[in-house]
Amino acid sequence: MKIYCPRCGQEQISTETRFCSRCGFLMSGLAEVVFNGGLPQTSDENSIKPASPRRKGLKQGGGLFLLGVIIVPILLFLHELFRFPEEIAGIAAVIFFLGGIVRMIYALIFESSNPAEKTLEENVVRVTQKLMNRKKTIGELPASQSIPADTYAPPRQANWRDTNDLTPTSVTDNTTKLLSKDE
Repeated sequence: MKIYCPRCGQEQISTETRFCSRCGFLMSGLAEVVFNGGLPQTSDENSIKPASPRRKGLKQGGGLFLLGVIIVPILLFLHELFRFPEEIAGIAAVIFFLGGIVRMIYALIFESSNPAEKTLEENVVRVTQKLMNRKKTIGELPASQSIPADTYAPPRQANWRDTNDLTPTSVTDNTTKLLSKDE
């Protein structure tokens, strides 16, 4: 089966060719697409729908509130048994109960209900992990290390200098002039 570059139309010699010999287009994976007759189809029945940021926030707030239901009575029990400071139980109640409610309200008001929309933090973490864990493959071209040709701008006319305008500076010229004055 013949494989052609999708960018320039150059026929490729082998199915293992990684880059187009004419334009340099990355050809890896193209042979599988051609042999399979297109991209593989994924079934929507088996895929699990990711939770939306709003739903995650509501779960976090509810979890915080329920954690307060467990921790505050334990702290009050410790106060009765060991004369543990009662203020710590009060602070824990404010943090857990009020914090849980505030987190749920924040999720309802500000966070998106679209599960496909990722937060900025998730995108930064995903891209960073992708860049850090990326392994070079055999035959991969190195990253560009120069300025692209399309950004070249010729120097302005005022910067051009004619070589006739340059005066040569030579050590021997000055010493020869000094010797001729002494005579």
